[in-house]
Amino acid sequence: MSTVSLPTAAGGIEKFAFSGTSVAPDGGDWNRKVFAAAHVVVDPLADNNPWSDCNVDWEKTMAFRRHLWSLGFGVAEAMDTAQRGMGIDWPTSLELIQRSVKEAKAGGHSIACGAGTDHLDPADAKTIDDVIAAYEMQCEAVEATGGQVILMASRALCKVAKSADDYALVYGRILSGLKQPAVLHWLGEMFDPALEGYWASTDHMVAMDTCLKVIEDNAAKVDGIKISLLSAEKEIAMRRRLPDGVKMYTGDDFNYPELIAGDDHGYSHALLGIFDPIAPVAATGLAALAKGDMQRWGAVMEPTVPLSRHIFKAPTRYYKTGVVFLAYLMGHQDHFTMLGGQQSARSAQHLADIVRLADAAGLIADTEMAATRTALVMATHGIGV
Repeated sequence: MSTVSLPTAAGGIEKFAFSGTSVAPDGGDWNRKVFAAAHVVVDPLADNNPWSDCNVDWEKTMAFRRHLWSLGFGVAEAMDTAQRGMGIDWPTSLELIQRSVKEAKAGGHSIACGAGTDHLDPADAKTIDDVIAAYEMQCEAVEATGGQVILMASRALCKVAKSADDYALVYGRILSGLKQPAVLHWLGEMFDPALEGYWASTDHMVAMDTCLKVIEDNAAKVDGIKISLLSAEKEIAMRRRLPDGVKMYTGDDFNYPELIAGDDHGYSHALLGIFDPIAPVAATGLAALAKGDMQRWGAVMEPTVPLSRHIFKAPTRYYKTGVVFLAYLMGHQDHFTMLGGQQSARSAQHLADIVRLADAAGLIADTEMAATRTALVMATHGIGV
């Protein structure tokens, strides 16, 4: 049985034995629209400044998207999981979008792409018109590829907006110019502290009123909204108030099984970063859900929740480190290196608990590879050497 030395919460070292039990993905149609926000793979051999330069391994990055498509997921491209605003710049994001949309169109796969204002430094944003121009530039670039727009939250808008009317003006202008309905993205401050007070209020319920008014006023141009507030109660409250035909895409990486399963009043679709690492298990769960097999849905999905809550624990914005670590352990890339040096954003103890929880969730199919790669990472912390 594959074993590895891992640090313990008490400050010691223990031998951890992988269970050897994994969940094999089932096929079948799904009754939810589901996107996985996908990470990028860097070129670890590039002679660059690893804290600021974007050297992407395009083949490995695209191979991971093919993996997601093969399981039935749509790809949410160039989102925060791809380190948007935390390592990947707009020119690289656009190339990523162009490459992914081309492959998606060729293969008949589902894709939607993030458009925001991240090329505009918030310090340089002085007026609402500056924000509108930045949004329009990125939306036009995404739609030129044939991709659907995910309208990302804007740090610049959060800085310059003075009222709910400012948000209504910006979103109304941008949505009216799109060729096809967009997915809005309300990213909470737990993911990005610079977005605190989005929709002109630090009270999420007041902000929700503003957001819903924007959606109601532009319903024909809104496919749905993804909210990432890590609150099932707030998502359900908003879901029940959405206009007919506008989807709720859960972005809640803490409570997704119950939100996707739904209740007597409806359910959420999904656009989730956690579906990047747990895709094989989630595919099995979604197939069971479509068949009405709620017992199977719960049996495969509930064990993934402790893992997801750990990966997305505060500071939540560093969740990408856990996502890429698992991609390395599961064989989707042959190194644990990230844009901006973000592989260093979590501790050895945090990574060790990811190993334990991923094994318990049935994600580790090749235990020998996972043990070897875990040992290599732990050795960089002086563990097992």
